[in-house]
Amino acid sequence: MKKFFNLKEHQVSFKSEFTAGLTSFFAAVYIIVVNASILSDTGMPLEGQIVATVLASLVGCLLMAFISNSPLILMPGMGVNALFTYTIVKSIGLSYEQALAAVVMSGVLFSIVAFTKLSTIISKAIPESLKEAITVGIGLFITFIGLQKSGLIISDAKNLVALGSLNSPEVLAFLITLAITLFLFLRDIPGAFLISIIVGTLICFSFNIIDLTGINFGSIDISSYNKLFFSMDFSQISTLSFWIATFSLTLVLVFENIGLLHGQINGMLKSENKFSPALKATALSTLCCGLLGTSPSVSTVEGTAGITAGGKTGLTSLITGILFLVSLLFIPFIKIIPNAAISPILIIIGGLMIKNVENINFSDFTEGFPAFLTIVLIPLTYSIVDGIAFGFIAYPMMKFFKKEQKELSASMYIISLLFLAYFILHGINI
Repeated sequence: MKKFFNLKEHQVSFKSEFTAGLTSFFAAVYIIVVNASILSDTGMPLEGQIVATVLASLVGCLLMAFISNSPLILMPGMGVNALFTYTIVKSIGLSYEQALAAVVMSGVLFSIVAFTKLSTIISKAIPESLKEAITVGIGLFITFIGLQKSGLIISDAKNLVALGSLNSPEVLAFLITLAITLFLFLRDIPGAFLISIIVGTLICFSFNIIDLTGINFGSIDISSYNKLFFSMDFSQISTLSFWIATFSLTLVLVFENIGLLHGQINGMLKSENKFSPALKATALSTLCCGLLGTSPSVSTVEGTAGITAGGKTGLTSLITGILFLVSLLFIPFIKIIPNAAISPILIIIGGLMIKNVENINFSDFTEGFPAFLTIVLIPLTYSIVDGIAFGFIAYPMMKFFKKEQKELSASMYIISLLFLAYFILHGINI
C-alpha cells in the first residue's frame, strides 16, 4: 500500500494519511444527513437515501484514491442536490427515477468532457461572471431552503412568504442551534458541523420535537434502498425536459468541479499533474451516483480539512471512504436528526457561496446585469435551471446591444439558443 500510493515520494506516513482521512471524514460526515434530508423531498425513502449517499461517497473516494492518488473527497454535493430535488423533480416535473436517469446521462456527458479537451473549451466559452453568478445564486437558493426547513420563513397567501412563529419550539430550537453552529464554525472547532448536528438534535429532543416512537435503535433496515438502486427510468429520454435537466446538471457539475479541483489540487497540493485524473474520477463518480440512486458527487470543500491535516495521497481518500461505509451502522440515529439541526448548516453553506459575488465585474453592465439576473432568479423562481437560463440568454443580448458580440464564442451562442428554445417550448407546453 505504501508503494502503491507513493507515500515515501510524497514524504508522508500511513499514520499521517490515516489522521488526514479521519479529519476529512468528520468534516464531511454531516453531508450524509443533509443530502438525504434534501433528496427525501422528492419522495425518496429517507433511510434508503442515507444508504445511497454513503455508498456514493465510498465509491467516489475509491475512484479519487485509485485514479488520481489525491486526498480529495467525492460525495453528493450541496447545491447539486438542490438542483436535483427542487428544479429537476419539483419544477421541471421529472420523477426521481427519471431524474436519476438524467444523472446517469450527465455522468456520460461529463465523462466525455473530462476525457477529452472539451473541459478546456467549455470552461473558456462561459464568461467568468456567469460562472460566479451560478455559485452565488445556488448559495441564495440553499439559504432559502434552509430558512424554509427551519420554519423561520413560511409561505403566505398575501405576500408569498412571511416570518414564522418565533414562539414555536421548532424555530426556537433552530435559532439556538444556528447560534451554536456559528460559534463552533467561527472558532474553527474541528468537526464543527457534525458537533452542531448532535447538539441541535439534543436540543430538539429536550423540546419534545423528536418522536422516537417506532424507531428501533437495535437494528438496521436498509430494505428501502431497493427502491433506489438501479432505479433509473429512461422513458422521458426523448423529451426536451429530460435533456434540459441533463444539460443543466452537466453544466453545473463541469464548472463547479473544475473550479474546486483547481483550487484544491493546483492551489493547495501544488500537484497540477493530478488535475486531469481527478476530473476523470469526478466524472465517473457522477455516473455511479445515478446508478446507486442519489444526486451527483462533487469534490467537496470539506476535503480541504484533510489536506490541511497533512493528507497528500489517495490513501487519505481511501481511509475516508472506508469510514463512510462504517457509518451505515449508525443509520437508526441518523434518521431522527430534525430539520432544526440541519437548517443552520444549509444557511452557513449558502453564506459561504455568496462571497463569490466579489468576483463579478458589476462596473461593466453587460457583465453585471446577466449575472444579477442569474443570482436573483435562481431563488425567486425556485429553479436553478431557470435562473441560469435567463442569465445565459441575457448575456449575448447585452453584448449584441453594445456591439461587443466579438467577445462571444460559438459555444456561448449555442448554449443561449438551447435555453431560449427551452423557454419557448415550455411556454407552449411541449
